Amino acid sequence: MYIHIGVNHVVLSREIVMIFDYKGTSSPIMEEYLKKNKSKIVQLANGETKSIIITDHTIFFSPLASSTLKKRAQYLYL
Repeated sequence: MYIHIGVNHVVLSREIVMIFDYKGTSSPIMEEYLKKNKSKIVQLANGETKSIIITDHTIFFSPLASSTLKKRAQYLYL
């Protein structure tokens, strides 16, 4: 199944490794991970980034809240 992650982008649900709130990225480990994988980042949010979606091959900065994405993912398995 696919999950719409914002701005006309969808990803396969099985490719999603993690979805988390952008404001929670103050961890030094996460900051280092994002710096090392800078070439894999796709900025979907033209304005404010609300969540980060990490997939097998790409890191998406999404304008959608992580709680919204969680609801969409749960809807697939009802």
